[in-house]
Amino acid sequence: MGNWLVNNWFSAVVLAAWLGVNIILFGLTFHTYEKSKTFAYTRVILGSSLAWARASAACLNFNCLLILLPVCRNLLSFLRGTCSFCGRTMRKQLDNNLTFHKLVGYTIALLTAVHVIAHLCNIEWYNKSRLEDEDKLLGKLGDIGGENGLWLNPIRSKLDSSVSPTYVAFTTIAGITGVIITLALILMITSSTEFIRRCYFEVFWYTHHLFIVFFAGLLIHGIGRIVRGQTEESMKKHDYDECKNDFDDWDEDNGDCIEPEFEGKPPATWYWVLAPIILYIIERAIRFYRSQQRVVVTKAVIHPSKVLEMQMQKKGFRMEVGQYVFINCPSISQLEWHPFTLTSAPEEDFFSVHIRSAGDWTEKLIDAFQQQKPNTPKIAVDGPFGTASEDVFQYEVSMLVGAGIGVTPFASILKSIWYKFQHADQSLKTKKIYFYWICRETGAFAWFADLLASLEQKMMSSGKADFLNYRLFLTSWDSNIAGQVGINFDNAIDTVTGLKQKTSYGRPIWNNEFSKVAEDNPRSVVGVFLCGPQALAKTLQTCCHQHSNLDPRKVQFYFNKENF
Repeated sequence: MGNWLVNNWFSAVVLAAWLGVNIILFGLTFHTYEKSKTFAYTRVILGSSLAWARASAACLNFNCLLILLPVCRNLLSFLRGTCSFCGRTMRKQLDNNLTFHKLVGYTIALLTAVHVIAHLCNIEWYNKSRLEDEDKLLGKLGDIGGENGLWLNPIRSKLDSSVSPTYVAFTTIAGITGVIITLALILMITSSTEFIRRCYFEVFWYTHHLFIVFFAGLLIHGIGRIVRGQTEESMKKHDYDECKNDFDDWDEDNGDCIEPEFEGKPPATWYWVLAPIILYIIERAIRFYRSQQRVVVTKAVIHPSKVLEMQMQKKGFRMEVGQYVFINCPSISQLEWHPFTLTSAPEEDFFSVHIRSAGDWTEKLIDAFQQQKPNTPKIAVDGPFGTASEDVFQYEVSMLVGAGIGVTPFASILKSIWYKFQHADQSLKTKKIYFYWICRETGAFAWFADLLASLEQKMMSSGKADFLNYRLFLTSWDSNIAGQVGINFDNAIDTVTGLKQKTSYGRPIWNNEFSKVAEDNPRSVVGVFLCGPQALAKTLQTCCHQHSNLDPRKVQFYFNKENF
């Protein structure tokens, strides 16, 4: 537990605060609608389903306020910059933006289910109330305010059998918008599953933009003011406790208990969501402006394993190590934007990405460059945006773990290190880097081997051969590779990569790797950076917890993962 707190105490505080606000908001709203005299007569008809509907609505407003903030990428990049002097644990919270976005999204789905079920019950109770005789309190309440609009029961007709709960749901503003909001939410949630996002990204991309419909419906959902309570003026002349049993004597003109009057509260959702909507609109305006700036593709290379390298230039473009951009190719799709980590260093006069074929869009992009037309496809770029890897030079020791094409953010980092050594940069805080690259096939090593070779040479010539400790792992190989490895076992150069560091076969034993790093750096703060699958993330995070020491004078591992 103690080791877990080293990495996650601030995330736990944020999560507890979010959960606490939801619980308090739900509890206070539930109590108001369950106990307040204002809604006493409403409860006669609806019972506790009124409180369930309103409490879930209050929490929905709060979570809808939060849902857009984690995807305001420019805002997060700004906060990352302004938090540069904050503790690393606080900055790490910004890297959980998509996790928090998903958590809030699922919470909205749960609260929506509660809200919808409660209101379906409410419609049924309203419908039963209108059919009661006027010599009963329910019937009396259903007949109040028909002419002056101060009614309590929104289902007004007692005679028309066509006035059913379904009819009410689809003919009122609250009903229609509720159906639209719910359908939009269902489509967004179901299309956000891991399988859909990986195999049918376009479905996820287009469907997720139903959030525009969702928020539009949300803003006008409460305009009809269907859920009503007794007016303050009416409560002065009609006390519920004194008058509820004397409903036969209610009179509009005289007596102690005049007929009660009711009104709906004005919609409050816009108070909650207007500010984040405006902020998100500004965010998208900035991104649209930047995406319209001209991008020049200065070099395009197709590497083995169908990896496209694009080197580009754009006026005013400035980056930090490990950042990423969104790329659009209008000839493929005007609306689709896909995130890719930058593989260039800030010291270079261009920026680059390496794109592996992994879906329809990337296939089409690589094919467009392979066809070698007179003019390369037009490319639009939005960004750069900050990631966890920006903090790599804030640690004394860093462990960089890349799986497959996930090595791309570390290409930028390693290039930047090369330039720093080239110019004898004394500001470099990092004393040692451990780099791990895990690949399935030998071709995937080709485009990165030259960079590692030049780094090897530079470290040796600088007298810092121990600065970079890297290990390459090949998880899939055939008999030919095994034969070549056996024949060339005694050679100084690795058969697969051409590097001095020999390739390992199989997967790393991470407990052994962490133990070695902890042994070699007993008093260091170690930053662990991953760009790879979730299963590997869980393994590394567990190792960080197990090998961290609560004593700040001893080794501590801080886990960081790339999230797009």
